[in-house]
Amino acid sequence: MIEIPQEKFQETLDKHPLLVLDFYSTECPPCEALAPKFEALSRLYGQDVHFIKMFRQGNRELAEKLGVRSSPTLLFYKDGQQVGEVLSGGIRRSDIMRNLDALLPEERVREIHSSIKPVVTQTEALVLGAGPGGLAAAIYLAQAKVDTIVVDPLLPGGQVSTTHQVSNYPGFIEPQPGYLLAHNMAEQAKVAGARMKVAVEVNQVDLAKKEVLIDGHETIRAKQILISTGASPRFLNVEGEKEFYGKGISYCATCDAKYFHDKEVVIIGGGNTAVEESEFISKFASKITMVQQLPHLTANKAAQERALSDPKIDLLFSHEPRGFYRRGEKMVVKVENLETKEMKELVTDGVFVFVGMKPNLDLITESLDKDEWGYLKVDADMRTSLPGVFAAGDVTSKQIRQITTAVSDGTIASIIMARELQ
Repeated sequence: MIEIPQEKFQETLDKHPLLVLDFYSTECPPCEALAPKFEALSRLYGQDVHFIKMFRQGNRELAEKLGVRSSPTLLFYKDGQQVGEVLSGGIRRSDIMRNLDALLPEERVREIHSSIKPVVTQTEALVLGAGPGGLAAAIYLAQAKVDTIVVDPLLPGGQVSTTHQVSNYPGFIEPQPGYLLAHNMAEQAKVAGARMKVAVEVNQVDLAKKEVLIDGHETIRAKQILISTGASPRFLNVEGEKEFYGKGISYCATCDAKYFHDKEVVIIGGGNTAVEESEFISKFASKITMVQQLPHLTANKAAQERALSDPKIDLLFSHEPRGFYRRGEKMVVKVENLETKEMKELVTDGVFVFVGMKPNLDLITESLDKDEWGYLKVDADMRTSLPGVFAAGDVTSKQIRQITTAVSDGTIASIIMARELQ
């Protein structure tokens, strides 16, 4: 693998029939996550495919010509023509391999795959999840000289990384962009000595053995595991929802209601969370339209009475959202009347979706104690029901889920883990 300037690109492309190009940037967390994977795959596929890197900011002319606008970006070439997918952001090893395999004959692909040797990595503490709880724990563990590895299928930060602004995190007078707060937490963990394995595929988790298999070939064995995989909003799975997540659609009133002072918002949902959060949002918004699929609210009676008596709140019963769109500075919510099947548009400044959350525990197969909603039960030391396994943050059973409470959980868990390991 070599680095070249843009002036050498065409010459290199002409010389090598199979080629992959990595446009990278400095001070770029996704680039740092990609680098070891790209290096390892260059050794694996290097006899067949030519691997090159190019600094995007120093070679803007070529980057723009090739349509590259973010770092990292991987481009694949065969016989001088760009082929396959354009990979960018948190690029996984399997995504790169899929595109490399497409360049080669099937027999050669089988040979390369058969040459991949399983790898076993030993560590003292394995943090599963790089949200605020996991990163806080990694900082404390690493500073206590505990060998620590952080694993996450995405880039660090969890939900914080997709939050527009965070204005209630202690120590910052001005609101902080969510991605920047997440970046700083991850960098602090790395400076402390934690090893980061992010944007990886987590194939298997064995809590009894304290083992995690990533990218299909590397087994990480630990003495203790912290589960900090967080929780995710239950999505409506309608058009535009993913596209405008964090860009007009929010799932957290505490985080984002303050940005809608004297503005109109739409709330999706009619249960306890939706109705109770509408009270908070009402302190800021000038008007709230609550869209509920049932012909009545399902929240507790006291909360319903407060919502029904709030002059700012209009209730739209027996309606469901069918799509979210942007029209200039406004959000547009297309809703369907479930009784008449009539469609109409609600034009608003922002949308809050409160149809529930779910803990991210799909890969956890062991029988851990959970509450009635599926969140992990922990004691005051953040221990789960399985010895040597701790949990922190939004994945645990608790009343309040905020960045600060996740950080608190991670701090407690890490201190207890470090004591036991020493």
